[in-house]
Amino acid sequence: MTSLSVIIVNYNVKYFLEQCLWSVRKAGIGLDLDIRVVDNASTDGSRAYLAPRFPEVVFYWSDVNLGFSKANNRALKDCRGDAILFLNPDTILPEDCFLKCLQYLDTHPDAGALGMRMLDGSGDFLRESKRGFPDPVTALYKLTGLATLFPRSPVFARYHMGHLDPAQVHETDVLAGAFMMVRRAVIERTGGFDEDYFMYGEDIDLSYRIRRAGWKNIYFPLCPILHFKGESTRKGSLNYVRMFYGAMAVFARKHYGDWRANAFAFSIQLAILVRGGLSALGNLPGKASRYLRSLYPVSHPPCKSMVVVAGPEEFDRIRLIENPLPAESRPMVRYPLPDQGADIDTWTGQLIQYLADEGYQDIAFCVNGLPYRQVIALSEKLPKAIRLRIHANGSDSLVSAGQAIPLAPSSGQAAEQEPRRSRS
Repeated sequence: MTSLSVIIVNYNVKYFLEQCLWSVRKAGIGLDLDIRVVDNASTDGSRAYLAPRFPEVVFYWSDVNLGFSKANNRALKDCRGDAILFLNPDTILPEDCFLKCLQYLDTHPDAGALGMRMLDGSGDFLRESKRGFPDPVTALYKLTGLATLFPRSPVFARYHMGHLDPAQVHETDVLAGAFMMVRRAVIERTGGFDEDYFMYGEDIDLSYRIRRAGWKNIYFPLCPILHFKGESTRKGSLNYVRMFYGAMAVFARKHYGDWRANAFAFSIQLAILVRGGLSALGNLPGKASRYLRSLYPVSHPPCKSMVVVAGPEEFDRIRLIENPLPAESRPMVRYPLPDQGADIDTWTGQLIQYLADEGYQDIAFCVNGLPYRQVIALSEKLPKAIRLRIHANGSDSLVSAGQAIPLAPSSGQAAEQEPRRSRS
């Protein structure tokens, strides 16, 4: 396999998508890469911002929000790659990602689709990287919190396949739609995403149809990616519980038959009641605390500033941003990139020690001299209290979990005010 089509759905996350596309460019070097972005009626200026910066991308500009399934399927019919990658815009990929995945598909003809080991904005493993098919009992264990209490149990934690080593390649039931690479031959047989789902559940349904068609879904952790998340419905909210598990109920009705679907719906309603009650009780201390703080204000020490791992030129650009930290915080400091030929493990250890000694809580990596794959690997070693930010040298934004910051246009971008012609 030497050709790959990448489909990304965008909705009001232009800066995240900018950083994602820079990493996709790097990962696609040497491949026949076909990149397609479907914009779901964004109102954040995505069209004017993104089109001139990425002339190689095929953009589809929708006047309405089509939802995840319909938006992906709109681009899918035009794709020409040997494999199709469904990718979220708030992801960052290592340079060797595409090549390793395509090589695995080449040498494992029974593999129909690949999913990736995903890390969040703090370098923590995201358990939804590998999942089991939902059923009434599994859903009840997850929604009531038993899966969290017993995270490695093959019974209680089956939804996240907690008994499987996240560092090893495994066959799994469900792959995450945030990164789902599927053989073109599989898509031609199973079709794309089921459009009965608007948001959530689409990846479960497609994973199920891939398995039913005789192929394996493979969890592939050998080149982990960053998935910032937090740009849509909050996972802990009751609204998320209703939306996500409502989608799982749709899945049950389609594939499990009436009695299991009814049992599934009952378990969801029961768990929603339990989760709603716990959520209400959990909010009481917070409300009381906010009320007391309003009566007796407490002065907090100033936030620490950012350490920026960058060359001098990119550091100067980042210093010009509207500082997201309070005015009384320390100035940003530049930490030098590793010297040519330097031992990366030694450099990483020195950086971590510096962060600990100086008490910094924010770190931004300007990716160029330091490859994406090294930044992603380093993210797992950083202290968990540190917030990770990403900036591709030459791009015009800086992103982290839950936050995207625009920069002043780079010198190369300033002369490019006339939008370049892009395929639409």
